[in-house]
Amino acid sequence: MVRRIDVTGAGGIRLAAWEFADPPKSGPDRDAEQVRVPESPPGGSGGTRTGGAAGSVSAGGLRGFEGRGGGGRDGQGPKGVLLLHGLMGRAAHWADTARWLSGRYRAVALDQRGHGRSDSPVHPGDPYAREVFVEDAESAVEQLGLAPLAVIGHSMGALTAWQLAAKRPDLVSALVISDMKASALGARSQLEWQEWFKSWPVPFATLADVRKWFGEEDPALERPSPSRGDFFAEVMTEGEEGWGPVFCRRQMLKVREAWAYDAHWDELARVACPTLVVRGLDGELGRAEAQEMVRVLPRGIYAEVPDAGHLLHLERPADWRRVVEPFLHAAHPAVN
Repeated sequence: MVRRIDVTGAGGIRLAAWEFADPPKSGPDRDAEQVRVPESPPGGSGGTRTGGAAGSVSAGGLRGFEGRGGGGRDGQGPKGVLLLHGLMGRAAHWADTARWLSGRYRAVALDQRGHGRSDSPVHPGDPYAREVFVEDAESAVEQLGLAPLAVIGHSMGALTAWQLAAKRPDLVSALVISDMKASALGARSQLEWQEWFKSWPVPFATLADVRKWFGEEDPALERPSPSRGDFFAEVMTEGEEGWGPVFCRRQMLKVREAWAYDAHWDELARVACPTLVVRGLDGELGRAEAQEMVRVLPRGIYAEVPDAGHLLHLERPADWRRVVEPFLHAAHPAVN
């Protein structure tokens, strides 16, 4: 089962949230395929830094990370988990994770603005500013009644997640950061991405061609990656001339400026809740930086997924679950 829920983000933008399995039964049967929830404007204050411990995922490392109550503002129903995808991604990339989470939690994945089935903003100003992504997530959590909840973010979604946790500690009780750096990537990285976008042989004739190019033929690849091919096949749409991305590559470059040119250590240090920093051994987040992020976090712990790259939850789903699940059970237990 997949269930779409429309929510309203910053500036009134329509965002699509998704549940990929039946939520744990806690009330009347909910069979509607699509629902809308009332808009609730974001609000609240920033977090404060508290003392904590750092280590690796283990029974000992998780002691003292007992989570606070949840199940929405009224304390009823299953606790919530919000899943935030990375740049160019979509909520459907979390489908497998959301399904195993749904056995214990209400797991909701959000298409962030300009991605998936959510709208692309057209209003003036900077509709892709970093704080707007955070406001979108804040609004979604409030409208869905999920708080206090756990937030799991990959890449760009991880940055949104820890910025939300820093801004609204009342909303976030546990956090998972997957393969995202806190340091700025630099201007050269942005130029490399600009050239990489130009190299895409669009339009593609078939989805098989999409999978082959992104999974095997892309010069940026160090070795074949079927999961990467599948990732990009999920974000293509068919037009009159063939298959192309559902997103605007120029807009993606604009979004990426926020971590290409700016570091985000200060927000990381303000995250008060238990936080798991997890990386693939061959991913973009190096071990030294990941361990420094854990040191900076007041209550951070560290984990690795072997034989995985940047898309670790797609490449090694069983190992990903073995790392994340025990952390959530300790930091955000399904039963109070």
